[in-house]
Parts: sequence; C-alpha cells; structure tokens
Amino acid sequence: MSNKMWGGRFTERPDAIMEEINVSIDVDRHMYAQDIAASKAHAVMLAAQGIITANDAKNIAKGLDTILSEIGKGSFDFKRALEDIHMNVESRLADLIGPAAGRLHTARSRNDQVATDFRLFVRDTIDETDRALAAFQQALAQRALEHAATVMPGFTHLQTAQPVTFGHHLLAYVEMASRDRGRFADARQRLNESPLGAAALAGTSFPIDRAATAKALGFDRPMANSLDAVSDRDFVIETLSAAAICSVHLSRFAEEIVIWTSPLVGLIRLSDKFTTGSSIMPQKRNPDAAELVRAKTGRVIGALNALLIVMKGLPLAYQKDMQEDKLGAMEAFGALSLAIRAMTGMVLDMVPDEARMKLAAGEGYATATDLADWLVRTLKMPFRDAHHVTGRIVAKAASDGVALHELPLKAMQAIEPDITRDALSVLSVEASVKSRTSFGGTAPKNVAAQAKAWLKRLEKERKLG
Repeated sequence: MSNKMWGGRFTERPDAIMEEINVSIDVDRHMYAQDIAASKAHAVMLAAQGIITANDAKNIAKGLDTILSEIGKGSFDFKRALEDIHMNVESRLADLIGPAAGRLHTARSRNDQVATDFRLFVRDTIDETDRALAAFQQALAQRALEHAATVMPGFTHLQTAQPVTFGHHLLAYVEMASRDRGRFADARQRLNESPLGAAALAGTSFPIDRAATAKALGFDRPMANSLDAVSDRDFVIETLSAAAICSVHLSRFAEEIVIWTSPLVGLIRLSDKFTTGSSIMPQKRNPDAAELVRAKTGRVIGALNALLIVMKGLPLAYQKDMQEDKLGAMEAFGALSLAIRAMTGMVLDMVPDEARMKLAAGEGYATATDLADWLVRTLKMPFRDAHHVTGRIVAKAASDGVALHELPLKAMQAIEPDITRDALSVLSVEASVKSRTSFGGTAPKNVAAQAKAWLKRLEKERKLG
C-alpha cells in the first residue's frame, strides 16, 4: 500500500531502498519544536481567516501541545515509514484528535513547512551561538585585564618579533569574536522572513494571512516570492559561512595553545580539566581539547562546501536534493557550539608562566625596533638609516653571544658614536611594551582600558538580554 499521507495516486509501496534514501526523520526530528510552533501559528491563522473552524483550531493546538510534551519526555514514537517530522506529527495528531488533524495542512505544503522549520532552527542556533561567543569574549576580556601587563613574545612568521602583553594577545580574539557575532547577526537579519504560506511553490488560493503567521513566529515579514521562499537555502549557507570563519578563529587560537603548552615553549599550562594522558607514556599531558577544537573546523568548512555543491545546479523551485541541507549543517553547528565552549573553558583554565613569558619576550633581540625608534626620535636619524645601524648592533651582540641590553655602550658607540646611555633604557621588554601607546597598541594601560571597555559592553549586552 502506498503512503497514506501522500500516496493517493500510487498503488504500490516504494522499494525498500527508495524508502531508505527518502527518509529524513533521523535528522529533521531535531526540528520538532520549530515544526510544532509553525503548525500552531498556521492553525490560528486558518481559524482567524475562517478557513477552518475555531473548534478545529482549538483541538489542533491542544493535540500539538500533547505531541510537544511527548517528544520532550521521550515517549513519542518516531516512525521511519512516515519519512519526516511533519508527517510524524500530523499522523500522531490524527491519532489524538481524529479527522480534524487533516485540516492543518490546508494552504501549506511540506515545501514551505520545512523551509519555515529550518529557518526557525537556524535562527535559534544563531541566538545560542551569539550567547556562547559573548561568554567566550567575557572570559577573554577578564583574563586580559588580569594580564594587562604580563609581558610575552609577539610573533611574526612564528619567530619572536616584538614584546607584547598576554592581555593584548587575548584581546585580539575578543575582536575576532566580535566580528563573528556581527556576521551571525547579519545572517539572522536576512533570514528573518517567513516562507510559510508559499505552499508548494506558487502560493495558495485560500485567503491566508501570511503577515499574521510571520508575526506569530517572530519573523519580520513574509517572503515576497513563493518560488524563492521554498527553494532558498541562502540562510543556511550564510550562517555556515559565518560559522566557518568563526571556527577558523577558534582553530588559530587552539593551535597557539598547542604550541604554548609544549614543554619546548612552555608559555602556559592547562590543568587536568582540559588535558589527557597517554596510555603508554605516564609523563604526558596532551592538549587534546585544543587539538579537537582545531580538528572540528574541518567539519564546519566541509558542511559549507557540501551545501554549496548541493545547491549549485538546482533549478527553481524545491528539489529533493535540499533534504541534504540539514545533516551537515546541524553537525557543523553542534561542532562549533562545542568548540566555543571548550575554548571558553581553556581560557579560564590556562595559567601563564609569567617568568618564562618575560624571558622569551626578550629573546631574539626583540627590542631592536625600540632601539631603531630611539635613534629616530633622539638623533633625528631617518628610519631606514636607523634600521641599518640597529641591524649592525644586533649583529655585534649576536657575534658576542649577549642580549641586546647586555651589549656594552662602547660597542654600540663604535657603530654609532652619538648613541648615549639613555638608549639602554628602551631595551627592556617592560619599557618596550610600555612605549606602545598608539591606539590599539600593547601598552598595559591601553590593554587595561580596552579590557574594561569590553567587560562593560558585554555586561550591558547581558542586561539588555
């Protein structure tokens, strides 16, 4: 026998393989709350428009609430033979309230239904992600304030470049997370239009009120074109794009944690909470949480690529290919959520080795630029000349096997006679970071001010909800 929910034209059952490839309940069951919310809004609108009776709408709402409770308690029987969440809910609704359940599908299709459900799901995901990123920023900004003056090496090419502060480094990721939140907010704004009422692809002849259902579901407006409404998946692609960029930021930070916790570098330590041991080497402490955050980036980027490939050749309007839009996206969103929470935990857990950081900050003649800057400021030397002179002084220190600040003044004066003892005062790592007072620079007072500003901003956001 054919499927009773759609098979009036069919006289035979689908092949078992057809049923298997067609079923989506294992994935779209995760949208049950959104599906029920959209159905309730649709029923209320149908009654308000006189398309179904108020009594039928009341019974539908009561039945849907029962189903919501059953699913929440884990007692709902999901049936693969019914293919998807929409038909599972409708079938159970018929069990509960009888033939009136069949009126719920008036003036809609599974095409606009799934598009609505998934928009609601992605919107909820964006909101959850924003909250998680705000907590991540909070943790970073708090630790940045604690370590506004903790000197560490800054790197380019993974080589020691100039001293910075640990707080300054952490605030860089606060800024990245802020841009991530902005991208998610932009995606949310664009997705917040309702497909419900577009029906299969052409709209409906029933006198529905799409603005009413859009408002009931928190959308800004109904989508203006029924073809676009059922076939658009830009909202998923855009959100996955934001997720991919965010996951890359997390991966970069995770990579730094892996490097910093290595005994060869030893800039920070993680506790037992975010490390694991070895089954054969008892001395090991592995930064597995950071490594897994780094790896989960592949899932997110892969989901974005997969959906772009699915959508690239699809004509209007709905195609069954679009059923493949959910699994990868849901897995990606789940991976990103876990990665953000893991990184937040590691930020709160990490303990910098301040003595090692300070020592490392001065290695590799990291304050050479400060000497060049002194030559420019004090001796009015063109920077290119100062760069050349400083390079020769660094070469002398390297050949003598001493740090830059340990090179005798006479050795410096042999290269540049006008250098005075005052130049030595700029060569400490503390003096170096303290001098970087330009806006956005690493000076401790800058870092403390920026950290406090972020904490104030985040607290204001939290209170506003």
